[in-house]
Amino acid sequence: MSLSAPARPPGPALGVASAAVLSGDDVLRGLGVVALEGLSGEEVLRRQAQFGPNAVATHRARVFPVLWHQLRSPLLGLLVAAAVASFLVGERSDAVIIGLIVSVSVGLGFVNEYRAEQAAEALHSQIHHQTVALRDGEATLVDVTALVPGDLVELRLGDIVPADLRLLEVTGLECDESVLTGESLPVDKSLAAVAAGTSLAELSGCALMGTVVRTGAARGVVVATGAHTEFGKIAAGLDTHPLDTEFQVGLRRFSLLLVYVAGALTTSIFVINVALHKPIIDALLFSLAIAVGITPQLLPAVVSTSLAAGSRRMSRRKVLVKRLVCIEDLGDVDVLFTDKTGTLTTGRIEYMRAVPAGRNGSDAVTRWGLLGTENAARDEQDVGGNPLDQALWRSPAAAGERAALEGYTQVAVLPFDHERRMISVLVRDSNGRSILVTKGAPETVLDRCVDVPPEARDALAAEFAAGNRVVAVATRPVAPGSQAVEPEDERGLSLAGLLVFLDPPKADAATALRRLSGLGIAVKVVTGDNAAVAAKVCRDLGLTDAGAMTGSEVDTPWTTHNWLRRSPGPPFSRA
Repeated sequence: MSLSAPARPPGPALGVASAAVLSGDDVLRGLGVVALEGLSGEEVLRRQAQFGPNAVATHRARVFPVLWHQLRSPLLGLLVAAAVASFLVGERSDAVIIGLIVSVSVGLGFVNEYRAEQAAEALHSQIHHQTVALRDGEATLVDVTALVPGDLVELRLGDIVPADLRLLEVTGLECDESVLTGESLPVDKSLAAVAAGTSLAELSGCALMGTVVRTGAARGVVVATGAHTEFGKIAAGLDTHPLDTEFQVGLRRFSLLLVYVAGALTTSIFVINVALHKPIIDALLFSLAIAVGITPQLLPAVVSTSLAAGSRRMSRRKVLVKRLVCIEDLGDVDVLFTDKTGTLTTGRIEYMRAVPAGRNGSDAVTRWGLLGTENAARDEQDVGGNPLDQALWRSPAAAGERAALEGYTQVAVLPFDHERRMISVLVRDSNGRSILVTKGAPETVLDRCVDVPPEARDALAAEFAAGNRVVAVATRPVAPGSQAVEPEDERGLSLAGLLVFLDPPKADAATALRRLSGLGIAVKVVTGDNAAVAAKVCRDLGLTDAGAMTGSEVDTPWTTHNWLRRSPGPPFSRA
């Protein structure tokens, strides 16, 4: 299919609702895109100037919002009123002192928070997400923010959709759209156009920005970017004003109390003096002097200085504090919820060993595990980003099997998805025999196997109890000449064995947990991993096992309340 670009560049982007009712060819024609070539470099630059960056929002360090955060305190208002009153009653030196105190307090908070905003802006500028786009006839990695309407984008398993797309090619694509629609189940995608007025949740021919590819692959053309996407419209309509911390709430209440007390005393003293027939001017000056006297002039400066000192100490520990008032809340923490993977553990999976089942040897289990990857390339750099596969390919066991792998040819692949929780690969050996290799979560793979040895189930339970991650590998001969794999083929498998991996705890995790315990902070571990694995890691780090909890139990308020009260052990949650 090849379409000629129009003589004039297209106007505004179509928008996903408008594009969904058109065929893919009509959308390409309307956007002026040649299907097999994509946009040219010059056209990309022109559209970037027209539509701007593909970003919902950007983080900028702005002077006036930061300054307003420092000025919107009732206590500062009271001090300014006290300074004015001091000036009116002739105490100009007091007025100057109070003014200096207010300036120092505001200045300290402003300087620290503005520096934090600048640091946050620098961090945001270093974060880059890339996607594969077709430009000038070549697939290339481009920054997500550089996408424009008309770009042709490739989607793969696990990708976050970078913009609103009209799909042009689909291979078993399912997207998790819960971020937009609240629908927990992934949505099947197709190329068919929909009727005008179709709801957002039923735009089956489109992939929406911010949603996640759960299964399959696709190619689509960008029809809307940035704030013009459905995700961007929702984000723009949200109030992003940060909530007040408990410290701010308490300080505001105290400030208002002082305002009420000062107002009441000033008014009552003035009324009493007038009732006693004192000169009105003298009564007013005396009342204002009382108001100035009860105002804690140094309180804002003391608060700002203390928080600024805390911010400097945190910065020396490589911790960025954007809002000074948050330091007080950090000091009030008594329960800390933490993830396990990558937080308590290194987050880098290491392959340990193969546990054979039946008459298989460990070398055969490793070989089948190496063959059960999406890519046909025999390189750990080309295994699709799966950390378990990468760990297996990096291992010494893989080096010993490389020669044996040369005798196998990959014929077809049924990719991994989060519903089946497995991958199946059809391979053909040097003798022409076709073999289906299935690899995935042990509980799902074993359900599709026949005659699973009891020893294999015992070994699986032992590995889980030891805190290891386990992948099951199974095989099945298929009819010669087979060229495709379907989910229905994943049955009647023969268990080859188990591949055992470990995500070791961080070297300093136990020390950090002991310090938290010494500070009176209870640590609760929330994980989507196997509960037995999480329990083992926590025991190794010195956390007492408090039992396992499922996601449904966490969603129950009463259960969660009892969970939080449980001491001292950590709870666990399986997603």
